[in-house]
Amino acid sequence: MTRGGREKDRNEPERRCIASGESQPKAGLIRFCVGPDGVLVPDVLGRLPGRGLYVSADRALIEKAAGKGLFARAARQPVKVPDGLTDLVERLVAQRVVELLSMARKAGAAVTGYEKVKDWLVKGQAATLIQASDGSERGKTKLHAPDGAGGFIGCLTAGEIGLAFGRERAIHAALAAGGLRTRVVEEAARLTGLRVQAGGQLGGGTAMKDTKNA
Repeated sequence: MTRGGREKDRNEPERRCIASGESQPKAGLIRFCVGPDGVLVPDVLGRLPGRGLYVSADRALIEKAAGKGLFARAARQPVKVPDGLTDLVERLVAQRVVELLSMARKAGAAVTGYEKVKDWLVKGQAATLIQASDGSERGKTKLHAPDGAGGFIGCLTAGEIGLAFGRERAIHAALAAGGLRTRVVEEAARLTGLRVQAGGQLGGGTAMKDTKNA
C-alpha cells in the first residue's frame, strides 16, 4: 500500500521519494524539476523536460523536502524553492482532479445530484461515489459507496465538484467504471495525501446543508 492509499502494482514504474527514501509507483508521487533559472517547478502532469525529483503526495514530506534543502541535494545544484510550495502543489492537483471529473461528465461517465447518484448506485452503474468534504454529514450517510478499491472519494469540496459539473456547488457525484474513473481515483488519492492534516482529518470549511442542486 502506498502513502496515497493506492495498492501497489508490480508492473508500475517506481521512483524513490527524496524525503522518505521509500520507493513506490510514480502515480503516488509528485514530480518536480528544476527550470533553467534554478527555480523548482511542480510537474503534476509529469511531462516537463529534465531530470525528475520525486516526493510522495504527502503534505508533510513535501514541506520536509522544501525546508531541509532536499531538492538541492537531490538535484546536486542550488535550487530556489517557491514560497508556499505545498499549497501550490495542492491547487494544481485539485485542478487536475476537477478537469478529469469534468471530462468524465462530458463523456457520460459521471453524474451529480442526489437522485441521479442514488439511481446509479442502486443499478450498480456507479463504480465510485464522490461526496464533498464540506457537505452535511447527515445527507452524505444516506448513500453508500461501492465496494472495492477506489469506491469512495471524499477529498473534494462542494465548490470543486460543482465546478466539474458547471454548477456553483454539488455534494454528491458518481463515476462509472472505465479509464477516466481510474485516472480520477489516482489523482484524488494524491490530493487526499496533500489535504490530510494532523489527526487524519481533511482540511476544508465547515459542513454545509445539502441543497436541491447538490
